[in-house]
Amino acid sequence: MDNVAERIHPLDGRVFGSNGVLLQPFDFFERVSLRAEEAAIDGINKALDLKLPREPRTSATRELSELGNLSVLWIGPDEWLVVAPDGTGLVDKINSVSKGLYSAVAINHRNTSITVSGKNAKLALNAGCPQDLSQNAFPIGCCARTIIGKAEVVLWRIGEDAFHVECWRSFSDYVWKYLVDSARSV
Repeated sequence: MDNVAERIHPLDGRVFGSNGVLLQPFDFFERVSLRAEEAAIDGINKALDLKLPREPRTSATRELSELGNLSVLWIGPDEWLVVAPDGTGLVDKINSVSKGLYSAVAINHRNTSITVSGKNAKLALNAGCPQDLSQNAFPIGCCARTIIGKAEVVLWRIGEDAFHVECWRSFSDYVWKYLVDSARSV
């Protein structure tokens, strides 16, 4: 019998729904922490077939046919979080760029994510997040590095009442429990 290592989601089997808030662990993703100087950006845009967002708190997304979506979130002036479904080979695509200085580091196993949705999703998030999550201040597609409770996260609005919370796996239990407690209180 072959011993095969199996990847287990750190929030495997968890789902929470109450008071107009639904929390779900998000599927496995390929994630790349990307840092790039100006001279590399055109090549990276071509490799991903998507323009890197250049304005604070913005994101860009393109459909990858049946696989799902490739998305790039602006994290800082020369920093992006690139996410796509498993099996898309993000690091190899980016590392095919030969012009300019950049760093593309796979963080697939460092990060995990939670989807927070429902009519009271904003209230549950705002119990521990200082961002103004109104549609005017944080529209669909907006993303920001912020906190939930004491954990650093990347928060990304993916729908009118839906958010993607990206956090380090080591903080995922804390973030999950914080959001469950917040949802119970709305």
